[in-house]
Amino acid sequence: MTRLRFALGLAVALTSAPQVEVQAQAGPVAYVAVQAVLQRTPGYAQAESTWTREMETYQREMTQIQARMDSATAALEQQSVMLSASNRASERKKLEDQAAALQQRVTELQQRARDRQRELLSPIEERVMAVIEGLRAEGNHSIVIDVSNQYNTVVAADTTLDLTPKAIARLTASGAGGTPGGN
Repeated sequence: MTRLRFALGLAVALTSAPQVEVQAQAGPVAYVAVQAVLQRTPGYAQAESTWTREMETYQREMTQIQARMDSATAALEQQSVMLSASNRASERKKLEDQAAALQQRVTELQQRARDRQRELLSPIEERVMAVIEGLRAEGNHSIVIDVSNQYNTVVAADTTLDLTPKAIARLTASGAGGTPGGN
């Protein structure tokens, strides 16, 4: 997805340049709904479902961590009035150490979730991007804009420039193991 965001940023930067210059120096602009292509790519639904299911496990553990921290904080607040200043400071230090350890665990879980998402979805996203790049080259398009992003700047476009159906057809025809740039 990082490449997709980079490509979108590049497309926005290029499309915000004066149009006369872009058209004079480059071929036509095309667009594609990358999200629609991804959703129809063989293997994507299963990979996304697997990641979502695994992410729910990470979320549950993070919720439990937060509940433990909240409970420990509440217990200290309740006991703090009965503790001496030195004991209160000692207990606060223990709570801070526990919070740091729990935060480290949350960071680890978030990293594992990102790694797993990348592991599951990157090969599919790379295949989709290779197909889109192939279509861009075949059509002699200078840039291809992702219109599935809510922040794109396209307000109107010629539907004959839409590469979404071609990308879906090519990925569907190639199946889960087909070549990215092939027909």
